[in-house]
Amino acid sequence: MNKPLLTTLLISSLCSPLYSAHAETPLDINLIGRALLNAESPEGAAEIVVYQNNKKRIFAINGSGKTSTVEIVDIANTPLTNLKLTSAGVVNDSNLKSSYTIDLNKYTAGNANSISIAEKSGLAAVAMAANKTGEKGVIAFYDISKDIPLFIKNVEVGYLPDMVTFTPDETKVVVANEGEPSGDYLTDPEGSIGIISINNGKVADKAELLDFTSFNGRQAELEKQGMVFSNPNGQIIKGSRITTTVAQDIEPEYVAVSKDSKTAYVSLQENNGIAIVDLATNKLTLQGLGFKDWSKYKMDASDKDGGINMKTYSGLYGMYQPDTLASYSVDGNNYVVIANEGDGREYFFDAKDKESCKAQGGVDFDKKKGCVSFVNDIRAKKLVLADNFNYLKNDESDIGRLKVNPQLGDKDGDGKYEELYTFGGRSFSILDSQGQMIFDSGDEIGQLTAKIHGKAFNNDEDENAGDARSDAKGAEPEALTVGKVGDKTYAFVGLERMGGVVVYDITEPRKAHYVDYFINRGVVEGEAITGDLAPEGMTFVEAKNSPTQKPLVIIGNEISGSIAVWEISTK
Repeated sequence: MNKPLLTTLLISSLCSPLYSAHAETPLDINLIGRALLNAESPEGAAEIVVYQNNKKRIFAINGSGKTSTVEIVDIANTPLTNLKLTSAGVVNDSNLKSSYTIDLNKYTAGNANSISIAEKSGLAAVAMAANKTGEKGVIAFYDISKDIPLFIKNVEVGYLPDMVTFTPDETKVVVANEGEPSGDYLTDPEGSIGIISINNGKVADKAELLDFTSFNGRQAELEKQGMVFSNPNGQIIKGSRITTTVAQDIEPEYVAVSKDSKTAYVSLQENNGIAIVDLATNKLTLQGLGFKDWSKYKMDASDKDGGINMKTYSGLYGMYQPDTLASYSVDGNNYVVIANEGDGREYFFDAKDKESCKAQGGVDFDKKKGCVSFVNDIRAKKLVLADNFNYLKNDESDIGRLKVNPQLGDKDGDGKYEELYTFGGRSFSILDSQGQMIFDSGDEIGQLTAKIHGKAFNNDEDENAGDARSDAKGAEPEALTVGKVGDKTYAFVGLERMGGVVVYDITEPRKAHYVDYFINRGVVEGEAITGDLAPEGMTFVEAKNSPTQKPLVIIGNEISGSIAVWEISTK
């Protein structure tokens, strides 16, 4: 396929959306493969994607149907060409398809959340959450050494296994067990990290679980580090007083393991921190990420201000709240790359009306979703701000629409907020091996997408409405992968709402810098959504393992249900 005309940062969003956005980039980026899974009901059909090097095939979690499956897309012998651009400059067709489907529920109950592959051992591990809150999930193991995967066994882990990965040396599987509460918060299982040993390719029958109970008396200490604990502690719901411990509040999200297989890094998204696990001793430490000072950067904080309106805000802070993370090594030192998506909490239970909801301790009632047991994101305009915010109107023209956490910021308890804390860093960051932040992309992603897309920036993932997400986490960096192209190491950061991918050179971690941006999505206001929407999972394929002999970035797009294969090479 011929690459569409390159555009620069100054070209408007009316031009072809499928492009590289930096005219002087050292990279050549092409969309060469695309699969559409469950086109009739695509949402959730392509979420987490992994790649089997020796058989050159993609495994994708598909949760769009009545049962959870893994779709296998063989790209070894498929011509990765012949994709056509529409008149709007978007690729909607496909040249790839699923060649085999693993029916996960044949041997394992529950819902699939994640998948990982051990190349040498010929194993796949799938994280399966139980159907009911308070029941433990399992990791389902498959033999993928042959063309047809064979089920091996289930190994029980913790509550709500959300992400699973093999260590690079394939001696362990590490699992992030998120442990989310029930809608009424009466059942709130503890989050944990599961470790399953593998000996000569044989999977252990039992996992070791690392919990966070040792931190239950240390919440104040962790908060000083910049961690966040936001919950309905003390609230009475359905006649029961809620008591939430640190161990219950911590919700592990994603796992990355260092290249030497000695250390696991686990994002604690809602808690604005990471856990670091010494895999030799299973010693567990926590590190808060602190807060982003938005007086030093610019953001558009309103979806009702008529377009691009970048401002600095003294007294406003961002909780980084990373989702995906990845580990890489430079000169023998480990670094961790984090995508600072942000995430609030909102839980519902059934109630017939507003009165019934209130009688049971609910804080609000929604006709569609039910009774709100707990919510920690609120519009800033609903809060009374202290005098230091007198420079604002606190309305739709500036900060009033921004979603913030009302449990933070009233420093003296007088009902007036001296500080505001919003969700996500609208950025990606690099941490050192101890979890200390050494680089953050600041406001570059927001500034970049505004320059490229104009008024279509901060679009939503399921409709073309520019500026729609300015009040809530912006373009929303969520997915990422790291890989080497030529002699440079790059981070590819997927923007869940906007749909594009930002590329940074991270060869020197403290001097990371923007290189490129690519996207396959229509953004014309009011028109139907087209292309690839909501990158959820990403994986990097080295040139030596690629069917084209050039590196690939493979993306699972949750809303469009599409797998996109992008070829990355040096010019």
